[in-house]
Amino acid sequence: MQQFKIKLILLALVLIGTFGCEKDILETRPGNTYSEADIYANIDLTQSLVDYTYNVTENWGLNVDNWWTRRIGIENASDETWFHFVPQGYRITRGQIQPNNMGFWTQKWSQYYRYIGTANDFLSKIDQSPVAQSDPERVATLKGEMKYLRANAYARLINLFGGVPLFDTPFELTDDFNIPRAAYQECVDFIVRELDEAVGLLPAGPRNGVEFGRVSRGACLAMKSRVLLYAASELHDPATAPNGPLYDYDKSNKWQEAADAAKAVIDLNEYSLVPVTTADDYQKLFLTPNSELIFARPFSPDFANTPGDFNTLPDKAQSPVGAGGWGLSNPTHNFVQDFKMANGLRIDAAGSGYDDADLYTNRELRFYANILYQGASFKGNELEYWSPGGTESREAPGPNHYAATGYNQRKFLDESIVIDQEQSASRPYPLARLPEIYLNYAEALYHLGREPEARTYVNLVAGRVGLPEITTSGEALLEDIQYERQMELFVEGHRFFDTRRWMMADRMNEDIMGIQWEKRNAAGELDPSGALTRLGPLLIEDRMFNPTFYYLPIPFAEVEKAGLEQNFGY
Repeated sequence: MQQFKIKLILLALVLIGTFGCEKDILETRPGNTYSEADIYANIDLTQSLVDYTYNVTENWGLNVDNWWTRRIGIENASDETWFHFVPQGYRITRGQIQPNNMGFWTQKWSQYYRYIGTANDFLSKIDQSPVAQSDPERVATLKGEMKYLRANAYARLINLFGGVPLFDTPFELTDDFNIPRAAYQECVDFIVRELDEAVGLLPAGPRNGVEFGRVSRGACLAMKSRVLLYAASELHDPATAPNGPLYDYDKSNKWQEAADAAKAVIDLNEYSLVPVTTADDYQKLFLTPNSELIFARPFSPDFANTPGDFNTLPDKAQSPVGAGGWGLSNPTHNFVQDFKMANGLRIDAAGSGYDDADLYTNRELRFYANILYQGASFKGNELEYWSPGGTESREAPGPNHYAATGYNQRKFLDESIVIDQEQSASRPYPLARLPEIYLNYAEALYHLGREPEARTYVNLVAGRVGLPEITTSGEALLEDIQYERQMELFVEGHRFFDTRRWMMADRMNEDIMGIQWEKRNAAGELDPSGALTRLGPLLIEDRMFNPTFYYLPIPFAEVEKAGLEQNFGY
């Protein structure tokens, strides 16, 4: 897989100010720096500017401007996983986040507006540029990509902050920067309009081969589906708090819009589910491009997450310490116990067959594909989470790289490579997959009262992994749809937002639990030759949630500079 990358270019746009306002392009060309005239006269340099903006799509990490969060993602701020090195870094999970102390979230506002500024500059100049005259077809495609990327940035902003300042033209240094926050609904309308326009500019069909990882029509429609599903959800209903223009989406046909958007992706007939038989089959779905991948961020040895820095990729960051990894994001025991049994029943349901003395037996297929646990096999070795001396125990080599919750992540890990020496040849980070679209559609259909159709689409996802047919209705059907999102989209960046838009305050307020394993001899002493015992569940993190934390605070510096209205409760 050939990757697109910034070649021979040090970005010659210097963006300053709160909202990414532009400064004059550097006229000198020291080394490999190019002027604005160069960029818009040479189509390859023009594309390099667009390629730089692709960084807004992000990847496995939460924040490219922070060392830790280039290696860990938003899953640690949800109930999926726990980051044990700097647990206070997310702050929102402990009720500590404030506008002047946002921890790992500090740069998110400025990052997104930086890319919006780049997109605004490009879109304001490209039509009158020399390349638009010399290569109009390629320029039209690049315009479509840039419109998607700007919409992507705004979608990420409103997911975190609610309504935000909207602008689609560059700022001059003499402009008034005091732009008020737009209503949430206005932001959604803008994003949808941008995506619709992008669809009309992009080539038909998936973009594979050397174009893999570039924005397609399917990617635009998938983003539209997600944005409208989120907007239709309970969090944005005017009857729920927080409410008001910055948070509300008040359209009577909102669920029909969401359903239509998901169906538009399905009707492309460009994507299909990959059949799986075993947990290994499923786990390998996330190591190579395949027919259900709608849009992905491509990575390879010559296009790393951070070039030359292998530990920003999952193999080093997330593999168990005994295999040479750092095991940074530990799946929580709470999440592990949410996995159904292979017969489709919850572990606490009558007749489920769950045995607490043998808690990892007969779980559904995705448990074995996504989670590493005591006794699981990884790289041909049995994982030992027990003390004293187990390969994954507290005594394992390395500065606290043991799995504090008793689990490691398996999803995205390539067991065929040598950690620190190799990377997967073509492993992508999924930004949109067909299962998400099926689940978007099922959820919207449910809220439209079309339960038989909703069951059809949720069963496409559940049935692919061997679960029995879902036949529930009412609230039970909604819970089954939510379960499928929880497990199918594990550590793909959805859970943090799903629990919020569903207003699952009890789940976000739930303390994070883990387990420990020990071996003790007949005298009760720790002994590696003794009997294996399990301790816990044990408290890992005391979490606190209140309605303030449905959104992040607007950073204090931005409120001061631009006079922005602060979010509810801060």
